[in-house]
Amino acid sequence: MDRKKMIDKLRSDSQTYDFVIIGGGATGIGIALEASARGYSVALLEKSDFTKSTSSKATKLLHGGVRYLAQGDIGLVREAVVERGLMLKNAPHITKTQSFIIPTHGLYDEILYTVGLTFYDLLAGKLSLGRSKRISKAKTLKRISLINPDKISAGVVYYDGQFDDSRMAINVLQSSVEMGALVANYCAVEGLTKDAKGIVTGVKVLDEVGGSTFEIKGKQVVNATGVFADDVLQMDKPGAEKTISPSQGVHLMLDKSFLPGDDAITIPKTDDGRVLFLVPWHNRVIVGTTDTPLEKESLEPVALEEEIGFILNTASRYLTKAPQRSDVLSVFAGLRPLAAPKAKGNKTKEISRSHKIYTADSGLLTIVGGKWTTFRRMGQDLVDKAEKNHNWKHIPTKTKHLKIHGYKENINHSDPLYFYGSDEEQVLRLSKENGWDKSISDSMGVIQAQVVWAVRNEMALNVEDFLARRVRCQLLNAKESITMAPEVAKIMAKELDKDEAWQAEQVADYKKVTSNYIL
Repeated sequence: MDRKKMIDKLRSDSQTYDFVIIGGGATGIGIALEASARGYSVALLEKSDFTKSTSSKATKLLHGGVRYLAQGDIGLVREAVVERGLMLKNAPHITKTQSFIIPTHGLYDEILYTVGLTFYDLLAGKLSLGRSKRISKAKTLKRISLINPDKISAGVVYYDGQFDDSRMAINVLQSSVEMGALVANYCAVEGLTKDAKGIVTGVKVLDEVGGSTFEIKGKQVVNATGVFADDVLQMDKPGAEKTISPSQGVHLMLDKSFLPGDDAITIPKTDDGRVLFLVPWHNRVIVGTTDTPLEKESLEPVALEEEIGFILNTASRYLTKAPQRSDVLSVFAGLRPLAAPKAKGNKTKEISRSHKIYTADSGLLTIVGGKWTTFRRMGQDLVDKAEKNHNWKHIPTKTKHLKIHGYKENINHSDPLYFYGSDEEQVLRLSKENGWDKSISDSMGVIQAQVVWAVRNEMALNVEDFLARRVRCQLLNAKESITMAPEVAKIMAKELDKDEAWQAEQVADYKKVTSNYIL
């Protein structure tokens, strides 16, 4: 993905694109994949970096949603478990099946969860990841050795999926580009263009890097900006009704010693009604999440003290090795773009996670809600809707079995470069040039060639793009990632033709942002 070439083409091209997509998170990326796979011309614009505020901060689970099943939202669960299965098949290099154990508290729990999760398996049909079953207290303690034996009577094992969210985004974008899509980060949509009848005909764009402004024409403009959807709706119709009810979810990253085995833990009943997960990921443990309603969305949300305390306290009740603030390697907050409820007073955990598509009088299509697991289906539904609205000939979806860029089977997860999939060979080849095989951090397993690769092929434009989202160091160990920043800035500066002042500014900016990830 060459950003300069993309921008040059978007700026100079007089073409009217079939789809102009505003937003480079999971939703927008899913639409770009779907539309380009059907042969439509696509331009996707993201005002910051791809997946910056929401889609890089997930719990890293591909799941149907055990909680949604309990709420009776069977349709959403069925859709999600099918999509989960497709993602695991289409991107095996950045997804995997993960076993979970629910610690139970007495016979009622054991029956309830065993029956419920068996139904969960059945909903997936042929795409089921494995059969749920009850296991004894002894087996539970053997598999999750640090669980407090006083808190459990037995355990129920079930299976869900796991992935790397921002890596998935990059690979899906690469797939879209290979099918003809034009995509660009740091391109802010500052307004909509309309014809004499008030129909949206395109967008006004600011290139945040080059500073130039230009217009892009589109037959169908799509608002896929997640928590920022209402900002675009205001561009279309000032005073438009709010569609988003944002909430914040916080996660803590711990050392693998807090969950030594291969199983994840699901604690289904917590004080705020949410499920608490402890999940192995990149040889660390993610613990979360919270659900805190927010009045205002932001690109870089910050964890609240009460959220951090809730996670630590809840985890401590269930583990014999209680995590302390000093054990936290990173704390990160992400926003959920939940569709606003019609009734007042709904708790965020009660708001449906299913996606909704709105057609404005101007023809603008807005999609809100949804989650990473169903990103492909969201793309399919949106493109179907556009075809219907424009009376275009319906082209059936082509993404159900589309292999995502980097596709590679039989992944060795102990290989620090495994998440590149089929690109790993090229990264290793690059590492032999100019001495780029040197380590930037031994504990993170990152080498210099990865920085060069990210700049040349993954549209990384600054230190944060690389450390936070092209590799996941900011989330995995925030302090260590800060020590890596000067070396990353130096390599990027050479690739991007930047001076020492730029390097110093980059390091300072990264320290400032990442300080919010450190307790």
